[in-house]
Amino acid sequence: MSTFAEILLNGLSLGSVYALIALGFVVIFRATEVVNFAHASLLLAGGYVTAVLHDDIGFWPALLAGIAGAALVGAAVEFLVMRRYRGTDHSVLAIVTIGVDILLTTELTRRIGTDVLTLGDPWGDAVLRLGPISLAHTRIAAFVAAALLITAFLLAFRYTSWGVAMRAAAESAETAALMGVRLGRVSMGAWAVAGGLAAVAALFLTVFPTPGLERATSLAALKAFPAAILGGLDSTTGALVGGLLVGVTESLATGYQSDLTFLGRGLGDLAPYLVMVAILLMRPAGLFGTKELARV
Repeated sequence: MSTFAEILLNGLSLGSVYALIALGFVVIFRATEVVNFAHASLLLAGGYVTAVLHDDIGFWPALLAGIAGAALVGAAVEFLVMRRYRGTDHSVLAIVTIGVDILLTTELTRRIGTDVLTLGDPWGDAVLRLGPISLAHTRIAAFVAAALLITAFLLAFRYTSWGVAMRAAAESAETAALMGVRLGRVSMGAWAVAGGLAAVAALFLTVFPTPGLERATSLAALKAFPAAILGGLDSTTGALVGGLLVGVTESLATGYQSDLTFLGRGLGDLAPYLVMVAILLMRPAGLFGTKELARV
């Protein structure tokens, strides 16, 4: 029972980090109706800036610089690339984000090379022991940070003028524009927020027990993609629930891998996608996604 509780707690912590990444997918989709496949490069950019600067300016200033840097990269992508294609079919824009991701990720992986970069976090390898249960301090910090950030975002989404503008744009972009909503600012703000959330997620994906930031770190965004899809790409609540579900599923599959050897190795990496497919077969719009009805 203690093993199950430990795996579950670690899964919830990991899932909260996935929820941050999934929320970035949802924010951009609600603002622009575009699936952002460049999210992995935003995550890698934020982690890289933090890793490079922490020795010179300290961890917390470096983390703020990483968040700002990823937000700036996101805003620049929207302003320099995505805005030029406004009015184009959304599937074409999604393909454009793939090209952006390839460009940014190639440059960042070239800079990282074969190194494994540490981010200088203050928690180290400290572990909290609650009887037979062991939980890394980094996991606790990840859960608390994700909870605070998600709460702050939901409050801003509900009560600030930017949040109201985003909700209006998500309902009807044309109507929102006619009512004075500046869609360009809403879109740029969404990309910046997604970049900032990705930078925080990059921190907690590269601290203990993982060795650090490396070329493959950006692949973590692919694990958060099922969380956004199964929760519903237009639902902020779905991003939270989907992230937790994916994190717990991955942790359980990995933790009990030795009992599931008949299914083959690497089940933990595959499990989130299996859950996504199973849920989409029952609810094609996701758990909290909006169903679109058309009268023929």
